[in-house]
Amino acid sequence: MQTLLSLIALFYLTTGCQSSGSTGTSNSENDSLAKNVLSKYNVQPRSDSLPDVKPPKPYTDIEYEKKETISAAGGTKSVLFNSIGSKLYAMNLEGMSVYEFDQPSRKLTREFKFTPTRGMGWDYNKSRPINSFQEKPVEACFSHDDKILWISLHNADGIVPIWVNDFSKNNAVTTKEQKTKPVTVIYPGSAKKDSFRVPLIETGKTPKVISRTADSKHLLVSNWHSRNTSVLEMDENSMPYGKVISTIPTSAIPRGIAVDDKNKKSYIAIMGGASLNVVDNITWTSESIMNVWSSPRHVVMDTSGHLFVSYNSLGTIACIDAATGKQLFTAKTHAQPRTIILSKNHKFIFVTCYSSDYVDVYKINDDNFEKVASLPCGGHPVGVDIYENDDKLEAWVCSYSSGSISIYSFKKK
Repeated sequence: MQTLLSLIALFYLTTGCQSSGSTGTSNSENDSLAKNVLSKYNVQPRSDSLPDVKPPKPYTDIEYEKKETISAAGGTKSVLFNSIGSKLYAMNLEGMSVYEFDQPSRKLTREFKFTPTRGMGWDYNKSRPINSFQEKPVEACFSHDDKILWISLHNADGIVPIWVNDFSKNNAVTTKEQKTKPVTVIYPGSAKKDSFRVPLIETGKTPKVISRTADSKHLLVSNWHSRNTSVLEMDENSMPYGKVISTIPTSAIPRGIAVDDKNKKSYIAIMGGASLNVVDNITWTSESIMNVWSSPRHVVMDTSGHLFVSYNSLGTIACIDAATGKQLFTAKTHAQPRTIILSKNHKFIFVTCYSSDYVDVYKINDDNFEKVASLPCGGHPVGVDIYENDDKLEAWVCSYSSGSISIYSFKKK
């Protein structure tokens, strides 16, 4: 171990001196040397910033067991687990808050409540602007070891970062150049409260899905009414913790985003059209257009180069070869499939079907989707995330009109 530490120290000392002059080894040569040193002593470099999580034991089938229901707040739009699955965060659009739930007990532990300010919203049924409030959470994404929760605010033209555990970092100050949003943290059953301000990073009109690169260096935000996608460079050490470095135009309304770190590409679902916008993650520009079926809403990706897409208006999900753009196979779902998510082993896909009030579950085979279950879920299910341990899988599904979360438990086999 002492030898390894000495070698690493020598390597960084050498390359640090060489980088200050005009000669010496190139960056690629330095990278090669570092890899040789690390591989010799069987040290694996980390590919992302998330903490290491023990993968569940292998399984090939799941069997539905039971459903539980807990209350959230008005208009729950999306849900998100932290990386270890101990906490679930529910974005309550109409409630203008984020609820934090404890996974084992199902209890509400904290409420992050935004202070409402007047703004303009959008009536999706009548396709017209309406009077509303700015601070309406839509979607979210964790970065930097689950330290920062990034939240899109429907009517605020941007996103906010919240340090969920170190509140001392939530110290934004309103200036001419920097807008902020006040947040109050409420602890159920206690008189204790915390309050702070977080920076508003303006991205575009009606921000929706937020995705990040595995190294927590870049964040992508789809802006519905601006018809573009913002790319932010993140810096956990400097307020406001992110800045827009690129804006990628889209042909129509964008929503879902999948990031392929291995091939340095991203895929933006053009829900207002019939395509996926393929982005170069080096230049952060549009590389090509992948033609697909109509109204792709959400897109996720497995580790074998397959994209999975929900076609909202067609009541269909699809598996697509990302390299060729070929649609490999499809399956019909209940009406209006919205959010989709893969199990940890990428062998099962869960689909929230909004207007039909169902959650559809499929096993992903080599050449087809095999239906496992169609589970009733009242209140217009829209968001879903997965918790797993060695023995069971839980799908936590939020319903928009009822403001509730349904927990579907499956036994692993």
